[in-house]
Amino acid sequence: MRILHTSDWHLGRSFHRESLLSAQEAFVDHLVETVRAEQVDVVAVAGDVYDRALPPVDAVALLDSALGRLRGAGARVVLISGNHDSALRLRFGSALFEAAGVHVRTSPDLSWEPVLIDGVAFYGIPYLEPELVRHAWELPDRSHTAAITYAMDRIRADAARHRASVVLSHCFVVGGQASDSERDISVGGVAHVPLSAFDGVSYVALGHLHGRQRMSETVRYSGSPLAYSFSEVGHVKGSWLVTLGSGVDFVPAPVPRPVGRLRGDLEELLTSARHTPYEDHWLHVTLTDAVRPKSAMDRLRARFPHTLALSFDPVGAAPAAQPVRLSGRPEAEVALDFVREVRGEPAARDEEDLLRQAIEASRVKETMA
Repeated sequence: MRILHTSDWHLGRSFHRESLLSAQEAFVDHLVETVRAEQVDVVAVAGDVYDRALPPVDAVALLDSALGRLRGAGARVVLISGNHDSALRLRFGSALFEAAGVHVRTSPDLSWEPVLIDGVAFYGIPYLEPELVRHAWELPDRSHTAAITYAMDRIRADAARHRASVVLSHCFVVGGQASDSERDISVGGVAHVPLSAFDGVSYVALGHLHGRQRMSETVRYSGSPLAYSFSEVGHVKGSWLVTLGSGVDFVPAPVPRPVGRLRGDLEELLTSARHTPYEDHWLHVTLTDAVRPKSAMDRLRARFPHTLALSFDPVGAAPAAQPVRLSGRPEAEVALDFVREVRGEPAARDEEDLLRQAIEASRVKETMA
């Protein structure tokens, strides 16, 4: 059996206010072509199909088209919800889709009920918000590790009846490398799940982290199909092509526009031939001029029309306070930094606990939306 492992499409996302819809459409074209060319039996989508719980209509239309075209190309589809998706909205029509060969798994209690395809059992573990399953599953603690372990114990018990088993899961495995474009999913400061939690199955298709990663021979992240932050410069985007019992190959995705970083004084950036390869990139530019140049963005865009972000780091200047980084940081840390800034002292322990509880309650509410 041949499985194409992909994840983190984030349909509806923009990149520094630039629409990515056409690039995401090109990725869907690529997936369909790969299914046909490689005779893929199953496309496994490991969560974060949409970028937000209430996606824009063009993102919904693109998913509708993608699922129909993948089935038309001959592949079955197994899809789970991620922490960006609304589980309730994504599962709309799932009973009807099941009959058509599109298997949507967004309910935690279906995690250990397999989708059987040609004798292979596929188990879909959607993003598990610990607070939502802790009491029903009588977990020993409120953590991602406890939730995943509970689901995997039941999956292993069922998988023993089948010749091969594939698990889809949306989580943060210990040792994984994050980027700035993933939303924090920590509970009480802990987000990681041990790799050993996934022992005992043929292959684990992970989602959540946006860089492709091999956690073990049988446990991998496919990463996102496109770069969603400048921290992903150098990433090779694509999908894992898994031939059960044989091997795993990586299938690179098309790159509609590369991302890059440039650093230097404005005059050098505008005149040096060594920067020519970056003229078609989406860019984050750091200027090192001693005095901030006038109309810097307009002048940069005359040569680099796709410059999206601009920062200043003057050479020889006295060290300035570093700006607080927001992207990719846990919401609680950002909020606590704000409290410290406006009050001149950190939040008290009970205030910090209350703030974390409020943030986690907000995430639970969004997951249930």
